[in-house]
Amino acid sequence: MSPSQTSGTAPEREALVSMVRDFVAKEITPIVEELDATERFPEEIYARMGALGLMGVTVAEADGGAGGLVGDYVAVMEELSYGYASVADQCGLVELVSSLLVGFGTPEQKDRYLPGLISGRTRCSYALTEPGAGSDLGALATRARRDGADWILNGEKVYIHNAPVADVALVLAVTDPDKRKRGGMSMFLVDVDTPGVARAYREKKMGQKASPVGGFVFTDARLPSTALLGEEGTGFGAVLSVLEKGRLGIGALANGISRAALDTATEHAVSRRQFGEPLSAFQTVAFQLADMAVDHRAARLLLEDAARLLDTGRPAGPACSMAKLFASEASIRTTSRAVQILGGAGYIRGVPAERLYRDARITTIYEGTSEIQRLIISRDLVRRRA
Repeated sequence: MSPSQTSGTAPEREALVSMVRDFVAKEITPIVEELDATERFPEEIYARMGALGLMGVTVAEADGGAGGLVGDYVAVMEELSYGYASVADQCGLVELVSSLLVGFGTPEQKDRYLPGLISGRTRCSYALTEPGAGSDLGALATRARRDGADWILNGEKVYIHNAPVADVALVLAVTDPDKRKRGGMSMFLVDVDTPGVARAYREKKMGQKASPVGGFVFTDARLPSTALLGEEGTGFGAVLSVLEKGRLGIGALANGISRAALDTATEHAVSRRQFGEPLSAFQTVAFQLADMAVDHRAARLLLEDAARLLDTGRPAGPACSMAKLFASEASIRTTSRAVQILGGAGYIRGVPAERLYRDARITTIYEGTSEIQRLIISRDLVRRRA
């Protein structure tokens, strides 16, 4: 069952989860260690996900998507990440880019890009971060200026997901230096084979190794007027419009890692014997498993609550930040505990706990650092009090 066949009721959500779980067990789990070791981009997996309706989960059926709810997207992300966070990461990237296309694209732009994205055939990038601008997008230096009907793009983007393999990049650039994020930034759809667009490098990452990260350098890249996504000057607002859903996606990804860590630690604690007893018989181990289970369950409830707010059109910013903050930091706690419970085995490459520990670390950084989430939450508390 694809997301388009769900309406968010419990039985339908369970059927969706069951479908994704079966896909993960059959097609992702058997190749996880190979992907982690080789850092290969698994395009065959993404084509299969596209066929199953797992790319662009919340994109309306009229636009070629699955027509699912944010709650469906959160459930899909956790299940995919349980298999391998790198795969879930790709699903999340397509969700963000396709959501921006649906929200701000012209019919021609949607016709050109959405079918490839949703089918898993077109590789996309979401190019925001720069050498001098990460959490502070107001400090962007990449510039697009008009030249007749065209735009000339100059600048550099760093730490960009899929940059080494992307066909198209969604690029945020300054179009009015005097206004900047107050109406002076715009989004552009940049075909990566455009003259003047160069892939700068491919990073060697700690974890999520099959999810490539690199940079772009734009040197007098000439873009047609049709490359502008949305109205000129609306780019900063467009980026903000998808942040909440993006944060829930990464929170769900982190929670999939947590559940995988809990399962591998529990399996080891039950099967491994010391002093004539299974490890699970020792309170020091059993209590760690209990704490891991509480972290996973609490994160899931926060994620589901925030998804309901988005799905019903209610203000959800602080709730999404809470969910992302808790789920990502919980994933670091759970994977650390899993390594500890496995002991020396947990430190060995090829053992799931070791990979999960590495894969979890980035979740407190991308889609808004933990520090940014705390700022959002605290500012909302102060605003309400005032």
